[in-house]
Amino acid sequence: MLNEAKARIAKLGRSPRLVIVQVGEDPASNTYVASKLKKAEAVGVKAELAKLPQSASEKELLGVVQRLNKDKLVDGFIVQTPLPRQINEKAILDAVDPSKDVDGWTSTSAGRLFSGLDAFEPATPAGVMRMLDFYKAPIEGKHAVVVGRSNTVGKPMAIMLLARDATVTICHSKTPDLSKHTITADIVVAAVGKPGLITAEMVKEGAFIVDVGTTKVGDKIAGDVDFANVIKKANCSPVPGGVGPLTVAMLISNVVKAAGRPEKS
Repeated sequence: MLNEAKARIAKLGRSPRLVIVQVGEDPASNTYVASKLKKAEAVGVKAELAKLPQSASEKELLGVVQRLNKDKLVDGFIVQTPLPRQINEKAILDAVDPSKDVDGWTSTSAGRLFSGLDAFEPATPAGVMRMLDFYKAPIEGKHAVVVGRSNTVGKPMAIMLLARDATVTICHSKTPDLSKHTITADIVVAAVGKPGLITAEMVKEGAFIVDVGTTKVGDKIAGDVDFANVIKKANCSPVPGGVGPLTVAMLISNVVKAAGRPEKS
């Protein structure tokens, strides 16, 4: 995927420009941001970090977003989440110019995705779809269970699977007897941030299990799936080293897509 992006950049004849806006020093965010910057630069994207202190106000962050919206030299930018409590995350994300929304998180991008129109696809669910396709997981007519209903992963994941003709069930914290749904699934995408939630007893033989969860446990990152046991029974992605790198690659792909669009007025 990164090689694809590199080839598209070569055809563009210029380096796309990405800005990552980060507020504070969340340890997980620091790791993700460093990875995004490094991978972007490696394929020829000019990537830079705009960092604000943990104490930054919503007004200050909105000012940065509005400046980047107007900057014609910036092809795309993202606001790294989570944001501090004093900042309304939805208000910030919806302030991003949809033509620069390479995270695919604005209401406009979500609405276009829901309607089947061309849109920047949220990087994580888009990466999951690429993973399923790479391993030739059957999707059409299959039962897919998405565990988690966030606007950034769970909901768009369900829409993307539905667009590929899967029969989709969305489960969440209020779903009674989660295993009743997962045990019949051909595909399970777990994205809730609860280590070890999905066990081997909850999945069927040969199913495709994609672990999107990332929770810091001690000095390690843990997924939502009990990988060591589930992998003996089904196909399963690891954490770390599974969906994470794909998310970064899809983000870069969206930046290149933004750079290739007609000049913005």
